[in-house]
Amino acid sequence: MAKGASISGFPEWLPSERVVEQRVIDTLREVFELNGFIGIETRAVEQGSSLLKKGETSKEIYLLSRLQEVGHESDTPIEDRLGLHFDLTVPLSRYVVEHSGDLAFPFKRWQIQKVWRGERPQEGRFREFVQADIDVIGNGDLPDHYEVELPLVMVSALERLREFGLPKATVHANNRKLSEGFYRGLGLTDVEGVLREIDKLDKIGADEVAKLLVEGCGADENQARACLELAELTAADGAELSGKFDTLCEKHGIANDSEAYVLARQGLDTLAMIVDEAARIRPGSVIADLKIARGLDYYTGSVYETFLDGAAALGSICSGGRYDNLASQGNRKYPGVGLSIGLSRLVSYMLHTAGAHANRVSPASVLVAVWNEEDRSASNQIANQLRARGIAADVAPTAAKLGKQIKYADKLGIPYVWFPADKSAQDASDEVKNIITGDQQTADAQSWEPDTVYAQQTVTVEA
Repeated sequence: MAKGASISGFPEWLPSERVVEQRVIDTLREVFELNGFIGIETRAVEQGSSLLKKGETSKEIYLLSRLQEVGHESDTPIEDRLGLHFDLTVPLSRYVVEHSGDLAFPFKRWQIQKVWRGERPQEGRFREFVQADIDVIGNGDLPDHYEVELPLVMVSALERLREFGLPKATVHANNRKLSEGFYRGLGLTDVEGVLREIDKLDKIGADEVAKLLVEGCGADENQARACLELAELTAADGAELSGKFDTLCEKHGIANDSEAYVLARQGLDTLAMIVDEAARIRPGSVIADLKIARGLDYYTGSVYETFLDGAAALGSICSGGRYDNLASQGNRKYPGVGLSIGLSRLVSYMLHTAGAHANRVSPASVLVAVWNEEDRSASNQIANQLRARGIAADVAPTAAKLGKQIKYADKLGIPYVWFPADKSAQDASDEVKNIITGDQQTADAQSWEPDTVYAQQTVTVEA
């Protein structure tokens, strides 16, 4: 690989692109904190045994060697080695157990941090990327109303990002108990296997999934088709969902007094509650979609996937669910529910598809010119006076010709150039020029205010 060549799957944003990413991060953090979530950061490295809890394969984990004495890598089980975290849920479960005595429960946390995952890089999918998570963790139990709150918080956050070119987002929800009860009612026992295959429906299609259910999960043709019929169910309210589900159960001979139906009904009732409560607050923001499976084993209840209007190729941009058994300490369990945004993937979409871009690279509103190097201290003093008043200011890097200094400001998108008073001229005053409009006026660093239209570093979207 040539020196300086890019490494596949490890993105580096240009300064103007980084501005977009930072605005997205700031917006998400603001919405999360507005809803009472507390920010944390966890270490990048976890034990292999913890990383494997989520059902990932060893190929997806970046293992480390130099942080511990392990001898030859092949001699040490993955469980005994250290690896970079590939998501923020597993580190959270460990963090909660270790710090349970210092946390107030339910513990509502937000976390925006880099993760590393050994998957095949492709457009919008990276090996190193930023995730943005919110979770609520209970101590012993966790009320199911949080299963409504979290998707609504995420929808609220994604709604704020529409000003950066993001289309409308809709959360598609299902419940693992509903699916499990239905599968067991059909006579299927490999529930986890069925869920993993159903999770591939959007990627490979119904016929291929049916084949996998027969070949790998012990289903016959009729059972496989029944699973696909369940996956086709969608509903915008609880009554519609209940009616469609009962009709399907009757069609396939699942009695409403069977244990399987009772389990399914528990999940259905929770899902109906989520859809109906969400509709009261944000109509149309959450729908029941029974093909949502989330093939990871540790989900125990509600599961979510979030899609953008008109961006089917992008797939889900925010996912998660309820998990009751991921974090425990002795007999004490810490059930949780969480949602995660693949932030780098979202930013990539905004930059390359939605056309989001920064109005300028530098956060400075003013560039203070330097007439000559002997007078640089005067320019520094002006910049410091502006900064003391909360006005972002930079100083020209060299005492080049004035035209070059203005060109430098223009390249960085700095809207104002400040000209210190000419010491050789009597009664001379400082002047400031708006290089966008051409307007120039006398100014005092102790009182001058930039026009907010030009002063703010903003993100806009191409028409």
